[in-house]
Amino acid sequence: MHAVNDFLVWLDGYIGGHPWFVFLLLGTGIFFTLYLGFPQIRYFKHALRIVSGKYDHKSDVGDTSHFQALTTALSGTVGTGNIAGVALAIHLGGPAALFWMLVTAFIGMTTKFVEVSISHKYRDILPDGSVSGGPMYYMKKRLNIKRKNGKLIKVGVIMGGFFAVATVLSSFGTGSLPQINSISNSVFATFGISHIVTGAVLAVLLAMVIIGGIKRIAKVTATLVPLMASIYLIGALLVIFTNLENIIPSFLSIFSNAFTGTAATGGFLGATFAFAVNRGVNRGLFSNEAGQGSAPIAHSAAKAPEPVSEGMVAILEPFIDTIVICTLTGLVLLSSGVWNEKLENQFQETDMEFVVGNYDDEVESHRIKLSNHISNDLDLPKLQIYNGPIEVIEGKLETENISLLHAESVAEDIKFLKGVNPFTGQIIIENGKMVFPEEAKVNPGEWIKGLFVKGSSDKIIIQGRSLMHSAPLTTRAFTRGVLGEWGKYIVSIGLLLFAFSTAISWSYYGDRAITYLVGQKYVVYYRMVYVLAFFVASFTDTTIIWSLSYLTIAIMTVPNLIGILILRKDIKGTIRKYWLDFSKEYPEEKISRKYLV
Repeated sequence: MHAVNDFLVWLDGYIGGHPWFVFLLLGTGIFFTLYLGFPQIRYFKHALRIVSGKYDHKSDVGDTSHFQALTTALSGTVGTGNIAGVALAIHLGGPAALFWMLVTAFIGMTTKFVEVSISHKYRDILPDGSVSGGPMYYMKKRLNIKRKNGKLIKVGVIMGGFFAVATVLSSFGTGSLPQINSISNSVFATFGISHIVTGAVLAVLLAMVIIGGIKRIAKVTATLVPLMASIYLIGALLVIFTNLENIIPSFLSIFSNAFTGTAATGGFLGATFAFAVNRGVNRGLFSNEAGQGSAPIAHSAAKAPEPVSEGMVAILEPFIDTIVICTLTGLVLLSSGVWNEKLENQFQETDMEFVVGNYDDEVESHRIKLSNHISNDLDLPKLQIYNGPIEVIEGKLETENISLLHAESVAEDIKFLKGVNPFTGQIIIENGKMVFPEEAKVNPGEWIKGLFVKGSSDKIIIQGRSLMHSAPLTTRAFTRGVLGEWGKYIVSIGLLLFAFSTAISWSYYGDRAITYLVGQKYVVYYRMVYVLAFFVASFTDTTIIWSLSYLTIAIMTVPNLIGILILRKDIKGTIRKYWLDFSKEYPEEKISRKYLV
């Protein structure tokens, strides 16, 4: 698992984690923002009128209403990115990363408008009357190249196929695996319910919903999205106003470090400007998915007489998802102070690394060495990784001149446990990671029992104080409000609803991609695999799942961004036609020339 995770991280470093990906994503959004004259500002009010149903027609073709399409797409974006993703971005890049998440969202409002409009325009009506759409359809229909001799080069078909395959992969990397993993971790931490039990129950519920297709999905999400948003927002505001004195400093830290990076503070070892931008943009995309091409699949099913009105509705998504919900999560993390505080927790294996030497992050010279070590800049000097045995007696590390790094911080008050009892024995360390000797391995029967009964497994675990990230960090932050320990239930319930609805929506994205690739009759097999993977991910290590999600996001986004850039004139012409037709149908609206592009 360590090797797989390392490979995924290495590969992501050349794709989603590389500066060129940031330039492509932000550059495309900035280009269309200027090219179309800031539509996210000019069309915002009009978008609210459309989603309210003011301009609906009974004869419109599609499977869902504007509101249902919006909530379905929102349920696909409002998920672990808003709870776990924000915490991970701040953990890695500091408060500055939140600033770049917000920038990504503002620009992403235009990107979402563009990709939804063009995808809706070229959607397919299937023989059974249902709708199938998404970027793969505009690619197939508009991006082929016709040579002078009349021969057609099917570039668009190839791009569409690549995008569809990437969508299927991303339905697991974004929609299924990290969602249930975050749910099961949060439920275990809050209620002590085994990961496998949570996974089994929700897998059954997931299967019951997605079998009904988009119409049942739309009905479920139209109920879940407003409910889950209300619960979460109320809980977040209670934490923020409990820590009222920290709100202004929290705001200042977001913007003051935006162009300099965040200096080391508390257990946080610092982050460069480039890394803060990269993680902010990456997590911003994971949160609102603008440019990824996923939301157009949901919006293509909407009952709309033409495409641009549905693109208008899509403008609201990044605003609600990132600018509102992610900002509140970020303020909860910053105002509560948990983001740079070492907290008692159970360590994740892939987040641990044993290094040679004793390090104290309160010593400036040690901070510099530690910061260089965790930096993604390979030219900076790294610490020596420990290899060899370590001795543990009554749960305490007895081997000298060794430090344990966990979640990019120096771990303190470390305890080795076998089940619930202190461990005594020898553990082999290879390349900084634990390799258990035979006597320390988990008995299969005890492992299965341990999944159902909290604390009964004989697996060796390590506990201590360190920085935390993802959903567990947000859970801790919510306990720093007026609700106290009850605050963690807000996160658990909110995360359950957020993440489960995301998994529902992404199952639809995946089955539309399967329909495009091999036909509708194979969708049932995809759904079976999707539900099975959802279950398995409930008790799989968190870090490797997040690493997979980074990669699948990028390989889905790149062909979509290239496609909308190529079709920029088509998009602009379609928008202009929309306003001209709208002014004829609704002359009383008195459309201003400022709307024309």
